[in-house]
This record gives sequence, C-alpha cells and structure tokens, in this order.
Amino acid sequence: MLTLGEDHSGRIRSSSSRSRPRKLRIHGYKIPDLNADPCLDMDREETEEVVGFKPQDADYLQNVPQLVYELEVEILARVPRFEYWKLKFLSKQFSRLLKSGEIFKVRRERGLAEPSVFMLSSGDTRWTMFDKDFENCQKLPELPSDICFFGGDKESLCAGTHLIVIGKEEKSIALWRYELETNKWFKGPGMITPRILFASATCGTVVFVAGGLRIDENRSMEVVNSVEKYDSETKTWTLLHGMHKRRKFCSGCYLRGKFYVLGGRDENDQNLTCGERYDEGTDTWELIPDIFKDMYFSSAQSPPLIAVVNEELYSLETSANELRVYDANANAWKKLGDVPVRAKSNGGWGVAFKSLGDKLLVIGASSGLSRTETMSVYTCRPSADPDDKLDWEESKRCCGVRLNHFILNCCVMIA
Repeated sequence: MLTLGEDHSGRIRSSSSRSRPRKLRIHGYKIPDLNADPCLDMDREETEEVVGFKPQDADYLQNVPQLVYELEVEILARVPRFEYWKLKFLSKQFSRLLKSGEIFKVRRERGLAEPSVFMLSSGDTRWTMFDKDFENCQKLPELPSDICFFGGDKESLCAGTHLIVIGKEEKSIALWRYELETNKWFKGPGMITPRILFASATCGTVVFVAGGLRIDENRSMEVVNSVEKYDSETKTWTLLHGMHKRRKFCSGCYLRGKFYVLGGRDENDQNLTCGERYDEGTDTWELIPDIFKDMYFSSAQSPPLIAVVNEELYSLETSANELRVYDANANAWKKLGDVPVRAKSNGGWGVAFKSLGDKLLVIGASSGLSRTETMSVYTCRPSADPDDKLDWEESKRCCGVRLNHFILNCCVMIA
C-alpha cells in the first residue's frame, strides 16, 4: 500500500537519504485520502481531476537526485496496479510514463501482470473494473456511442491493455476500445469482417476472433467462418485462414498454444457438436468431432460457457448448474460438481464464467437460500480429478458495489 507522511503543517512530505526532507506544496486543493479504497469515478480529461484535485509535480530542489529512467520503470512496474491512481496525483511525469505503456510492457516481461475483471451488468450504463480479489474497483468513463449500441447485445474481449467492445450502432457494427494507459475510449480500428456473436480468445497482447454473424449496410445477415487476429501493440487486424465450419453463438479459448472454437450454430441454425482448433504456426484448422455430443441444447441456450485454468478446459453445463472438465484422450467431459449460481434459469445468459489466473471465476445470481438480486462472485481452484472436492469461495466484499446479478458482458485483462 502506498502511504504518505505528513509534517506538522499537514503537508505531504517526501525525503531522500542524500538530502534534507522537502515539503510538497499544493496550493488551493484539498488533498484526498490516498489510502482509501479506490472505488473512483475517473471520468476526466488529461488532468485526471477528482474533487477539484489535479496532479502536481513535486516542488523539489534541483539538487535532489533523480532515478535513472529504466530503474524508475522497474520500480513502478512492481507497484500493485490498483495503486497507480494514487501515483497520478503526485507527478505529471508518472502520468506521462503510464500513458507511454512502458510500465505495462515491463510488467509482462517480468511476469508481474495481474488479472482484472471488466464487467457490465443489466441496468448499468458504465463498465466496472475490479481487481482479482474484488477488493478494489473503478468505474470506467461513459462509452460515447449511440442509444442503439447501449440497448443491443455486445461482445467484449481483452488484448494487452485494451478492452474491446463490439455491437450494433444505428448504421453499422461498431468497435470501441478502452485503453488502460489513458483511461479513455476510442473508436476502432474496425475488424476486416465486422461481426457479432463470434468466438474469441486472448493470448497476451493479441486476441483471436472467429465465426459470428456478419451484417452489411443493407442489413442482410450471413453466418461466417472467417478468422482474424487483433494486435493491441500495433492496433491492427490481420486476416487468418478460415474455419472448416460457418458458426455463430460459438465460444473460444486459448489452450496449449492453440486457439479453440467450440459449439455454436451453423448457417441453417442447427446446433454444432463439433469444435475446431487453430495452429498459428501452420495457419491451419483441425476439426474436433463430437466434442459436445453429450451436451444439452435448447433454442434459448447461451454460447458454451468455457474457461481454461492450468491448461485444463472446463465448462459450466447450464442445464444442470454443473462444472465439467474435458478429457482430450476420451473426447468426453467429466463431471466435477455443482456451481453456486443459477445458470439454468436463463439458459446460461447473464452468467460470467471465466479463468482468473489459477482460479475459475463465476458471477451471477446465487443458488443459495438468500437468492438475492445482486451479483454473487465465487472463485475456486479446480482439479481435473473428479474425486477432489470443489471448494467455492465467495467474494463477499466486492468493494461495497451492488450490481445487478444479470451480467451482460464480462472479460478478464492481464496487465
């Protein structure tokens, strides 16, 4: 936790072992509590103002030694990311360093990246970002799209430090991206084949997208098999080799170095029990027959709820509120136990089922006796052995935020 000392005048102080302590003078502003929980509304311009407070550069003497740039980045990369909002108030230089993206690059290279959960629930107009333990949160700025985009279904995915949200605006399919470095929304760049209801999977700073429903300017719709990849560092889309099957309402994951696309419906609206996996090294797809041969399907079914933890593929079987793990050797799913949310009541819609580091994350309406209408958050460290007991842990604090239990969009960013 970042803490700041005060002298007898109530001003923030900083010190150096090689110079006398020097007071930091901030004129005309009320200093916020930098050790309070950062459940903030950071919807501001470059100044990042909060309650009339602007970031200030410290009023140091010129002979105070400065850190070498590379060392400064290495140190700041090791600060927990949800503490960065505090550092923005101390120095404009830190804000500029944050926007450069160098800190996040070092975090990835040193294995310091942390998962964050981005979520939009029913009735909420703004996204909320939570840390991995759901102890800190931050409201994102308002996404500046039209009413058609807000009211319609949307797809969300993460690549590097970008949260990407795709949906239908009044005239076309639109893509908006939120950049963690700047805390701002930007429009584009659009996909090569704009689409909705597709499968996606993240691998570091890139995300793969496959299948879905293409809607052209004449509002004609087509189920596609096209595949492309987004690189968050170059902000570009690259066309990849297409799948064997056209499919919409499908799901994706990245498992053991390959991009998997599972389930969905074909151009005739028939349920697909097969899957496919993509090898980027050879730019080829391999069909996986009958991977969902034992799964229950209904006309109101959500796309398959799947997640990867420790290179094992898990699914939430919504018809039974049951967790399963995939056995590749037998091409079958093994039952592991119950999941503590009501996934069955809406055919899987409104439930978030994600990997969160070495844990599974599930969010929705609790299946317990309380049956509250606010979201319930559970995590567990799963085992692929059916004989091992599932130990679901509820995150009861959730920063005091009470969101609707019906989750419209949810994705995890590693940064």
